[in-house]
Amino acid sequence: MPALNAIGIVTRDMAASIRFYRLLGLDVAETPDEGHVDTFLPNGVRFMLDSEEVVKSFRPDWTRATGNQTALAFECAGAGEVDELYVRIVDAGFHGEKEPWDAFWGQRYAQLEDPNGVPVDLYAPL
Repeated sequence: MPALNAIGIVTRDMAASIRFYRLLGLDVAETPDEGHVDTFLPNGVRFMLDSEEVVKSFRPDWTRATGNQTALAFECAGAGEVDELYVRIVDAGFHGEKEPWDAFWGQRYAQLEDPNGVPVDLYAPL
């Protein structure tokens, strides 16, 4: 069976996307290399951002679809980290979808949205 080892997001605003994911703690380069940046997450999964122009260079008919085709969830070390990351990112001017709450399924949970409309959840066991 193939192993999922990379997650890619096509971004309409590379600088804002880099800033958002750096605030989350990802070691993303501050400047893209010809419309592309990537990094490896601690669990070995590769995280990539590509500009719309890069994608259109090999798929000229590509257009941004509406709706949430993907979502990301980041496990935090504890409930305090969920709260701290949420506040840090919202205070930096990014969209907070739902403030941290104690979910009935036993996790501290918060929901953000990256600059491309990708839902980004933060969670930790209670």
